[in-house]
Amino acid sequence: MDSTLRDGEQTNGVSFIPHEKLVMARMLLRDVNVDRIEIASARVSEGEKEAVTMVCRYAKGADMLERVEILGFVDGGRSVDWIVDCGGKVINLLTKGSEKHCTKQLKKTPQQHIDDIKETIRYAHSQGLTVNVYLEDWSNGMKDSPEYVYNLVENLKDCGIVRFMLPDTLGVLNPTQTAAFFREMTSRFPDLRFDFHGHNDYDLAVSNSMAAVMEGASGIHVTVNGLGERCGNAPLASVQAILHDHLSVETNIVEEKLNDISRLVESYSGVVVAPNQPIVGENVFTQVAGVHADGDNKDKLYCNELVPERFGRKREYALGKASGKANIEMNLQELGLELTQEQVKKITKRITELGDRKAVVTPEDLPFIVSDVLKHDTPEEKVKLLGYMVSLSYGIKPLASIKVSIQGKEYYGDATGDGQYDAFVKALRRIYRDNLDTRLPDLLNYAVTIPPGGRTDALVQTVITWRLTDGKVIRTRALDADQTEAAIKATMKMLNMI
Repeated sequence: MDSTLRDGEQTNGVSFIPHEKLVMARMLLRDVNVDRIEIASARVSEGEKEAVTMVCRYAKGADMLERVEILGFVDGGRSVDWIVDCGGKVINLLTKGSEKHCTKQLKKTPQQHIDDIKETIRYAHSQGLTVNVYLEDWSNGMKDSPEYVYNLVENLKDCGIVRFMLPDTLGVLNPTQTAAFFREMTSRFPDLRFDFHGHNDYDLAVSNSMAAVMEGASGIHVTVNGLGERCGNAPLASVQAILHDHLSVETNIVEEKLNDISRLVESYSGVVVAPNQPIVGENVFTQVAGVHADGDNKDKLYCNELVPERFGRKREYALGKASGKANIEMNLQELGLELTQEQVKKITKRITELGDRKAVVTPEDLPFIVSDVLKHDTPEEKVKLLGYMVSLSYGIKPLASIKVSIQGKEYYGDATGDGQYDAFVKALRRIYRDNLDTRLPDLLNYAVTIPPGGRTDALVQTVITWRLTDGKVIRTRALDADQTEAAIKATMKMLNMI
């Protein structure tokens, strides 16, 4: 069960608007093929009600409504009414899984709480809802008051509950404890279905999820990119890989879509995925050490079951002071450049020098480094920017006028846009369209970074991702004191590459 839209939204600073929840829900259900999604908490806000109604309407039309779940509360039936009014069919009822939570927070005896839960379940069933039950703070309940937990489940086991969902609410468990506690639950109640809901406070959510499955859990709760309160939840991609590769567990997840959903959630949440995040991080399929590239080139010596193609990605070989000749040769092969060993040696030396100065070197920079280092008969830039003017005025769209040389012939163009750089690119596209009958690549992503410290005179690095007309994706980078100038330089790199 993916809980990105509910528990993931509890990440500090993250709030999804209704149409974003709908887009993510559709992708999770239809493309990633997650078995179930938990999309909201009942009675939170009018905006949440709109979102839940939209998702339920879509899911019903796609015959997926039973896969959509909503967190509800023991509140005299108000959560049930809210969910029914939104068109939902499944309530995940939040109950207290530790005696401390029951007596200190609710200020009720265990029997009073059980009676309230049963009444809510009866009402939910009367309204046609399927009922799952969360035992909030179950992990501490098992540590401090296990008899309370057993009594609670014993009293509820015949109430028509489909799943008992056991959360490590505060992320306090380790895999040994998780396994022991799950073993106790499944041996005492062999006919019940138990889910595990892990939090990552000790960076053990994935390991605990694995331990729970080994001891009989029939469901695991995850979020995309590990979003969630405090340190987050178990990440969907990591749990899928662990279950598949280490436990030989079959799931319905479409692994090729895991990177796509990660990028979508990253965009909507504003929480950037760490470059070293397993499976979905930018760097996880990038080899840096030259010896690794050498081994891969000979017999895939440094590859494991986590091959990038499995997740809709490709392996890259980083360029820098540690990359070595083998990395560079792999990148040259990718670009279709054939050089002598002596030439490769010169290129390696230059890249090492750049790496020592902490300069960012990308595979897309390689043709320019080759041209600069070898200085043989390679022609100069075929596309040159001879001059440009961009304006920015209040109340008027930005304007760009440019002059470029393409294969020695000069062209002029101008255009307006939503920003200075947008105007510049539109002017370029007009030149290529009207004079060369050529369509320029699509711009997929545009990222700007500055060094730490926030100085106003800091250099700006712009990284632009393009999709070529043949579908290939490339990235170009440039550095300048001015953001627009850096973006223009990166664009000129792309023009010369194509």
